Amino acid sequence: MNSDINEQRLYNQCLTKPGPAKPAEVVAWLGAVQAQEFAAAKWALALRMSNSPTDAEIEGAFDEGRILRTHVMRPTWHFVTASDIHWIRELTAPRIRQAMSSYDRRFGLSPAIRTRANAGFERAFRHNEFPTRAELGAELKHAGIQAKGVQLALLTIHAEIDGLMCSGPRRGTNFTYALLEKRAPLLRRLEPDEALAELTRRYFRSHGPATVRDFVWWSGLTTADARRGLEIVKVSCENVGGLKYWTLEHASAADAISRTVHLLPAFDEYLVAYQDGRSVHKMSQSPAQLISQNALVVAGKKIGIWKTVSKSKPLNLEVTSWRRLSKREQSELAEAVADYGRFLGVPVSLMSRDK
Repeated sequence: MNSDINEQRLYNQCLTKPGPAKPAEVVAWLGAVQAQEFAAAKWALALRMSNSPTDAEIEGAFDEGRILRTHVMRPTWHFVTASDIHWIRELTAPRIRQAMSSYDRRFGLSPAIRTRANAGFERAFRHNEFPTRAELGAELKHAGIQAKGVQLALLTIHAEIDGLMCSGPRRGTNFTYALLEKRAPLLRRLEPDEALAELTRRYFRSHGPATVRDFVWWSGLTTADARRGLEIVKVSCENVGGLKYWTLEHASAADAISRTVHLLPAFDEYLVAYQDGRSVHKMSQSPAQLISQNALVVAGKKIGIWKTVSKSKPLNLEVTSWRRLSKREQSELAEAVADYGRFLGVPVSLMSRDK
């Protein structure tokens, strides 16, 4: 039955069905996309789009603010759309603050210091529309707040969940910040139950079949909130192996894509968005390895890893499979590698080995 669950998840995540044509549409479909590895997250979006986008096209959508990168869940970096960032942030901010409280105590970030830091950040934006984190830290130093490294990172996260700022366009290879009110003007505000229902709907339509524990892990919400969301949305349920799996969308053989081989990036939603990864992962791996490595996925199962081993042209991509691939799988792997090359805009040479 795990294979059935994996098949439906691949389909609902737009990995085996034609996906949207725009990056923001993919992000909106999924609700939010984990994005602490920026390059990997761009590839994750491209894999789910129907028009074979390039890295530059997705980067353009980010720079223009159609997709934003901020801390809205757990907390870690996520892509969200400009139209969704406000209601998702308002829903999840209390849980993020709770998750960060021990770090705040450890690094001496009292409410008063966080308030002063936000005032310093606002001053920075008056003379620099898109400051880097280092530039924000310099402004805090002028205000008498010594913050760098983890302390500065925590203060910027608080400013994000307080609704002050979000991502700006990249400046070369440097990330910048922008005032949230300018980057994403508030177009609509959802009541708490409306926001909870909407996030529940987004998750189970795009990630289902999934359990309540999966949704709690992904969203950072409480189990009580997750169950209330399911009550409001009335998601369908199926018992599998003693667990309840909920979903809003069911795979359709009529429009499914037949490819079974996928080169998924680290922290891809298919790898990271579920508390129980037994249906996908090789469970002998450490928890960090389960989600932090680029994954060779065949028929919904992670059967290997991949990495780039050269920055030259052609780019060398090494794929390590934990079992021998069939001829069809080898052919599909070659297609997946070619797709990656088209995405990057460089030729890619495959280096494949069994382990």
